[in-house]
Amino acid sequence: MRGVQGAADRAVQHARAWLLETEPGSRVHDVQEDPRFQHRGVDLLWELPSGEVRGIEVKGDRNATRRRYFFELVSNLEKDTPGCFLYSGADLLVYVFLSQGELHVLPMRATREWFLPRAKEYPLKHAFTQTGAIRYTTVGAVVSVRDVAEGVPGVLRVPLKRKAGAEAEAGAPAPEAPSPVAGGKDEAGGPDGPG
Repeated sequence: MRGVQGAADRAVQHARAWLLETEPGSRVHDVQEDPRFQHRGVDLLWELPSGEVRGIEVKGDRNATRRRYFFELVSNLEKDTPGCFLYSGADLLVYVFLSQGELHVLPMRATREWFLPRAKEYPLKHAFTQTGAIRYTTVGAVVSVRDVAEGVPGVLRVPLKRKAGAEAEAGAPAPEAPSPVAGGKDEAGGPDGPG
C-alpha cells in the first residue's frame, strides 16, 4: 500500500505543479480527503484567476512500459461500487505516467462520451489492493493512449519536469512543450491514484 500511496501522492504533486504553471495566478485546493468531493470523483479544485473553478481527477500509473490508460469501471468489486471513470464530476482527468515521465490531460466528459459506446472493444483488467487485512478488487478497461488521442479532441501530453533522484534515474525524457498524445502498444494494469 505504501508504494501505491507514494505513487498517488507524486501524481497529485505533478498535476498540481502543471495546473499552477499552466495558469499563473491560479490556486489549487486538495480535496481528496473531503467527503463532499470524494463521492464526486474530484481530487483537486483548480481555482482560475477569473474565479472559475474546475474539478480535477488525478490518476498515477507506475508501470514503466505501458502506453495505455486504465479507466476504472468498478471501484470495489466485492462491494459492487462504481468506478470513478463512470461517475466523476471532474472537468479534467490528469493521468500521470510516473516512470515514463508524462502527464496526460483528458477532458473527462468528452473522454467518457467517446469511451462508453466503444467499451466492449477494450479488455478488462482486475487490479488488487491490500489495505491492512482488507483486500479488494478494482476493475478497469485497458484503453490505448493512441485510441483516446485520435478519438477525443483536446487531449494533451506534457513531459514531466524531473527532480534529481529515483524518478530521474528512470531515464525520463527532457522537458518539452505539451503536445497531442501519440501512443504505442504495451501491457496495461491498474493505476495508482487517489480517486
